[in-house]
Amino acid sequence: MTRIEHYCGTAPGHVVEATDAGPTLHYRDAAAEIHRVVVGPVDNNVFVLRCRETGDAVLIDAANEHDLLLELCRDLGVRTVVETHGHWDHIAAVPAVREAGYQVGVTAADAAMLDSYDYLLEDESVIEVGRLRLHTITTPGHTPGSICFKLDGAPVLFSGDTLFPGGPGATKFPGGDFDQIITSLDTRLFSPLPADTIVMPGHGNDTTIGTESPHLQEWVDRGW
Repeated sequence: MTRIEHYCGTAPGHVVEATDAGPTLHYRDAAAEIHRVVVGPVDNNVFVLRCRETGDAVLIDAANEHDLLLELCRDLGVRTVVETHGHWDHIAAVPAVREAGYQVGVTAADAAMLDSYDYLLEDESVIEVGRLRLHTITTPGHTPGSICFKLDGAPVLFSGDTLFPGGPGATKFPGGDFDQIITSLDTRLFSPLPADTIVMPGHGNDTTIGTESPHLQEWVDRGW
């Protein structure tokens, strides 16, 4: 039988059978599955984390193409939506998902960037997704309220636009702060997280903490 792997940079993938992978399945282990679609004019990654035991799920970044995202929400059992930050390309579908009855969470520091939201995300709290636990890690720099989500018991981090393969997210936009994002990467992600942690960013391919962390000083020296 043909087998496929999700792409995660240099890290080995969690192998899934092609027959039951589905077109959106990106990662799977014994407890969780993660679906990904790429939407909008700047190719945003939208992830759905789903508990395999209960079927409950959370959607990360209602970025664009709301019809597709609402279909994912219905098909995958999404109960709520969380935003990694408030930039326009990550929130375009928020009004539509809220109108459909899904609550949306965002950090207080980025809340004003949304037309509307339902609850605030805080640092070092836990979002329950069925039997799964998603831990919040505030990582200001790309925006004042940028936040990442670490899956408890699995080597998975949803990094939004804080960390990409090859460097941090851009800090040239209003509210961005390069020194701050470097501090966030160093103290909140690279120091505490294991090297094999798979980083699933807001755009582009996956990477790992171990792949990116040795280059922090290079990024400091180049200034972006």
